[in-house]
Amino acid sequence: MEIQRKTIAKVITVAFIFNLVVMGGGAWFAYQESPPIPEQVVGPDGETIVTDAEIRDGKRAFQKNGLMNHGSILGNGAYYGVDYTANALELKTEYMREYYAQERYGDDYDALAAEEQAAVDSVVKQDLDGAYDGGNIEYSAAEVYAHEQVTQDYVERYHEGDHDRGIPAGMIATEEDAEQFADFALWTAWFAHTDRPEASHSYTNDWPYSPAAGNDATGAAMTWSVIAMILLVAGAGFGIWLYQSVKLPEPSAADVTVPEPGDVSVFPSQRAALRFIPVAAGLFLAQVMLGGLLAHFYIERAGFFGIEEIFGVHILQILPFAIAKTWHIDLGILWIAATWLAAGLFLPPLLTGHEPDRQATYINVLLGAIVVVAVGGLSGIWLGANGYIDGRLWWILGNEGLEYLEVGKLWQFGLLVGFGLWAVLTIRGLKPLLDREPVFGLAHMILYAGGSIALLFVAGFMFTPSTNIAVTEFWRWWVVHMWVEGAFEFFIVAIIGLTLVSMNLLTRRSAEKAVMLQALLVMGSGVIGVSHHYWWIGMPDAWIPIGSVFSTLELIPLVFILYEALGQYTAMSETGEFPYRLPFMFIVASGVWNFVGAGVLGFFINLPLINYYEHGTYLTVGHAHAAMFGAFGFLALGMVAYMLQIAIEPERWDGSWLRASFWCWNVGLALMVFVSVLPVGFLQLEAVFTGSYDAARNLAFYNRPLVQDLFWARLPGDTLIILGTAIYAADLVRKRFALRRSEDDPSVDDMAVAEGIMSDDD
Repeated sequence: MEIQRKTIAKVITVAFIFNLVVMGGGAWFAYQESPPIPEQVVGPDGETIVTDAEIRDGKRAFQKNGLMNHGSILGNGAYYGVDYTANALELKTEYMREYYAQERYGDDYDALAAEEQAAVDSVVKQDLDGAYDGGNIEYSAAEVYAHEQVTQDYVERYHEGDHDRGIPAGMIATEEDAEQFADFALWTAWFAHTDRPEASHSYTNDWPYSPAAGNDATGAAMTWSVIAMILLVAGAGFGIWLYQSVKLPEPSAADVTVPEPGDVSVFPSQRAALRFIPVAAGLFLAQVMLGGLLAHFYIERAGFFGIEEIFGVHILQILPFAIAKTWHIDLGILWIAATWLAAGLFLPPLLTGHEPDRQATYINVLLGAIVVVAVGGLSGIWLGANGYIDGRLWWILGNEGLEYLEVGKLWQFGLLVGFGLWAVLTIRGLKPLLDREPVFGLAHMILYAGGSIALLFVAGFMFTPSTNIAVTEFWRWWVVHMWVEGAFEFFIVAIIGLTLVSMNLLTRRSAEKAVMLQALLVMGSGVIGVSHHYWWIGMPDAWIPIGSVFSTLELIPLVFILYEALGQYTAMSETGEFPYRLPFMFIVASGVWNFVGAGVLGFFINLPLINYYEHGTYLTVGHAHAAMFGAFGFLALGMVAYMLQIAIEPERWDGSWLRASFWCWNVGLALMVFVSVLPVGFLQLEAVFTGSYDAARNLAFYNRPLVQDLFWARLPGDTLIILGTAIYAADLVRKRFALRRSEDDPSVDDMAVAEGIMSDDD
C-alpha cells in the first residue's frame, strides 16, 4: 500500500499528543504518589531521631559531593561503590539483628543457634514490614540503634575516607554533612521496605532484593514480564507486516550519479563547521583516557600500576573516581553533541547551495560559546566537589551532582542557549529548502529532531536539590532516556536520511517518507518507554504495566534501523566506484551497534523480572557503552568522515588512518563489552539471585579472583579504543593541512548535490 507523507505526519501528531498526555499525567502522579518525607522520625519514646530538614540536607550533601558518580541511589548512578539504598537497608537489617540477639539471648547474632536466629529474623522482618499511614515515622528501639550505627559507619566511610573502597579522605567535607547523607540514605531504605498505603508492597515495589528485610520480586513483575514477551512477538509480527505493506524505496548506488567529493564546492560556513571536529576529538581523547583510568580503579582502588608506591602520590586523592567518572560522562556527551552540531551546520550548504550572510562568523561564535560552557562546566564540577563553591551557588556554578546532569545549572542553561543558536543557524542555512517544502519535509525533520533534544533538556530545570529524590529521578530520566530512546534516535534517522539524499542515493521525498515512518515507530515506543526507569524509585505502580509494554516495543524500531543500515550497506556494495564507502562503514556500524546495544541488551535488562535483580549491575554498563558509543558515537564519527572527504583536496584524501581507527574502535568495543563487562554482569546477577542485591554491589564481590581477572580482561579492549582515538586525533591534525579552500561566492550551479535536490519538487 502507498502511504502519503501527509498521512504519516498526521499519525505522528497523534502519537506526540498521546505521549504528552501520558507523560504529563505521569508528572502529576509523580508529585502525588512520591514517597513522603515526614516532619520527623521518632523513637519509641517520642524522641526525635531525624527531621525532614536533615533528610533534605542529606540529599544536598549527596549531590554536592558527587556521590551519584561513585555509587548509586535506588539503583541509579555509578557502580564502583555501593548502592546507598541497598547498603543502608542491608546494614540496618544486620544491626537490628544484633540488637535483638543481644536483647533476647545476650549474645551475638552469629553465635546463636539456627532456631534462635530464625526467631530474630522473624521479629526484624515484622519490624520492617509496616505500612505508612501519615504523620511521623515511628522507629522501634532496634531501628533507632541501627540508625545510629549506620550513621557512624557512613561518617567513617565517606568523611574520614576508606581507600580500600576507593573513597578519598574528605569525600564529604564535614562530619555533619556525612551524618545527614546517612539520614538521606536511610530514608530511601525506609521507603524501600515500608508498604504503600493500601498496598502489599513497598514504595519501590519491594526493590532492592533483600531476603533478610523481606523484599522480593512482586507478582506484577513476573506477570508483566510474561506479557512483555508475548507483546514482543506480536509487535515484531506487526512491524514486519508494516514494512512489507508500506512501499519505501531502498537506497541504491546503481544507475545514479553520485557526486564525487571534488565536484562539490566548499562554503566558508562549512570550513567554520569543521572547526568543531578537532575540538570534539580532543574531548573524545580525554574521555577514553579517563575511561581507562576508571576501569583500572576497579582493580587498584587507590592506585594506578603502583605509581602511589613509587612516588608516594595517591591518585585517588588527586582525581577521585567520582570526578573522573563525571568528566568521562560529560566529555562523551559533549564530543558527540559537538560533532552532531557540526554535521547540522555542514549539510545545509551541501543541500541548498545557499550561504547566508556572515554564517561562518556566527558559527565561529557558537563554537566559542560551546568551548566556554564546556570549560566552565567541567571546571565547576571539580571546584564544586572540592568545596570551592559553597552556599547556594554550588549547584548553579559548580556541580549539580546528578548522573548525566552533573554540571551546574548555569552551564546547563548555556548548553540550552547553544542549541537555540544552532537551530537559528541551521534554519538560516536550510531556508531555501524550508521555503519550498511542507512542514513534514526533510529539512523540517532535522529541526524537529534538534529541537526535541533541546526541549527535553528543559526537564532538567524542573527540580532543585531540595526536591524529593523520586520526583528528581522522574524528571532526570526525561532528559537521559528520552534523549537516547526518542530524540537521539529521531536525529539519527533524520541525519542519515539527509546524508543519503546528499549522496544522491535517495530522492528527498523518498527520504522524507522513510524518516517519518521510522520517527513514528521511535516516538510510539521510546518516549513512554522511559517509564521502565520508574519501577523501583518510588513512582506509582501503574508504571510497571506501562513500562513493560512500551519498553518491549522499543526493540522494534531498532530492528528497522538495523534493516535500513544493511540496506545502505548493500547500496554501498553495488559498485566498486562508490566514493563514500568509509563514511558508510561508520553509518552501518552505528545501525548494528544500535541494534545490539540499545536493542538486544536493552530489551534483555528491561524485562521487569530481570530488571528487578539486574538494576544497577554491569549488564547495564554493557548496554550503555554499546548503545552510547556504538550507536551515537559511530554516527558522529561517520559524519566526520563524510565532511572531511568533501572538504579535503581529492588527490590528498587518505582514509587509511580513519579505517584503522574504525577497526580499533569496533574490535575494542566488542572485546570490552563481550569479554569483560557482560561476564561481570552475569556474575553479579548470580550473586543477587543467591544472596541479595547489596551482595552483588559490595567490595567482596568485586574482589573475587574471577571478577578481578575479568576486569583485567578489559584492558585489551580499552587499549584498542584509546589507540583508535589517538590515531583519529593524529589523523585530524594531518588532514588539517589538506583542506580545500572555500569558494568566496559559490552558487547552486557549483553544487552537484544541491542542483538535484532543489529541483526535487513536491
